[in-house]
Amino acid sequence: MQVQEAMSNRFARIRAGSTMFQAAETVALAGSSDLMVIGEDGGFVGVLSEGDILRAALPDVEEILEAGGSLDVAFGRFVEKAHDLSALPIAPLIIRNPITVAPDDHVTRAVVVLVERGIRLLPVVSDGRLLGVISRADVCNAVVGQLAGLAVGVG
Repeated sequence: MQVQEAMSNRFARIRAGSTMFQAAETVALAGSSDLMVIGEDGGFVGVLSEGDILRAALPDVEEILEAGGSLDVAFGRFVEKAHDLSALPIAPLIIRNPITVAPDDHVTRAVVVLVERGIRLLPVVSDGRLLGVISRADVCNAVVGQLAGLAVGVG
């Protein structure tokens, strides 16, 4: 089975010139943990993860606690820092050369990369264009489909 048979063309995307606020808003609205970053020319630029967005605003919690602050104080500082960063560009946080797969790659290649690297999804790219993504769930769906096909043929 090729990646193109299991991939999804429903994914969260954002323009490379977007702000941190726009990225956080897109993550929240899409319910996605990774944003595919697209350039002004429509080409694939890279990936922005929710973890990178959160890490950028995360205060040093241990330092706050050691100074006598509480977790509520740490959360307040997190919100303040996120506000301070909201107008900044996402460009420094973009993973510009992420691992990708091609639509004609075998789905087993994608599974190996997903599992061994601890990645949730991979961009599917051809000629610099983002065609879709393949996630662990997409692979599971493909396997279930194959198993269902085998079960139908058994009877």
